[in-house]
Amino acid sequence: MPPIDGSPPPSCPMHAPSSASPFPPQSSTQPPKDASSCPVASPSSAKFPTPSTLSKLNPLNYMPTLSQDRSSHQKYSLPTDRTTSSIPRGDTNANWEYPSPQQMYNAMLRKGYDDTPEDAVESMVEVHNFLNEGAWNEIEAWEARFSRGLSEGWQACRRGEIGWEEMVAQGELRGSEGSAPKLLRFMGRPGDMTPKARMWEWAGRLYPEKFGNEPPFDRHDWFVQRTTPLGEKREVRYVIDYYSAPPEPTGEPVFYLDVRPAIDTPTAACERMIRWGGDVWYRAAGSGVREQIKADKAKEKAKS
Repeated sequence: MPPIDGSPPPSCPMHAPSSASPFPPQSSTQPPKDASSCPVASPSSAKFPTPSTLSKLNPLNYMPTLSQDRSSHQKYSLPTDRTTSSIPRGDTNANWEYPSPQQMYNAMLRKGYDDTPEDAVESMVEVHNFLNEGAWNEIEAWEARFSRGLSEGWQACRRGEIGWEEMVAQGELRGSEGSAPKLLRFMGRPGDMTPKARMWEWAGRLYPEKFGNEPPFDRHDWFVQRTTPLGEKREVRYVIDYYSAPPEPTGEPVFYLDVRPAIDTPTAACERMIRWGGDVWYRAAGSGVREQIKADKAKEKAKS
């Protein structure tokens, strides 16, 4: 992940689960009032009674409605404009919207980050948006490989990450209209370390010089709608670990993401094995070197 100015809070307050909301996300059949913003169930709904905490929660992101009102703690006003993301929603034809700086500040106050400097909030929002755009780019790459099935996924992965980049550059990817993935809902789980992150933490304790990285500062679970070539829609859960890396010599912070399908099904496990195994085998077997030599010989033959 390239460096960017600003630094996020210890965990993403926009997506962190509330201690007062121990309910799983609920599917909503009613359209939101604003198709591009986070929908919340109507307080008058019989399913979500007014006094209930659940009635205040957005079933798509496991969070209550975020206020745009200025807090009594603020010294000056923060922007209330929201930026539209590049991430398509699963329930409408619009894209998800990122929180405004004012909403971000209110969320941090709600989560107990009372010492957050107001003049840093806008930079935090930029970092927040940048990281999530990066996460979605990674999900799109996974979906481009495997949305057409494991066989097509193997063809996309058998030449490793280098081969994939060449396929993208040469426009060899196939797709159909309406097959692009969409984000159905998401939830933050900063207190739940993924098995992979825990494994790296244990490795860091045993071999600190080689694996001595800090644990992820945040975790998200994103539920993505996958459309198969036959038009079938499936839900795929992706797990995202957010890591901070040593800063650049100029002092700019650096972040990187570990994005992969959750091993909820045998298919997801195969996808991860195919992508990882294809890249490892391609590099270990020296296939890239042989292909480069072959290409160089072909160029020399064409010149002669």
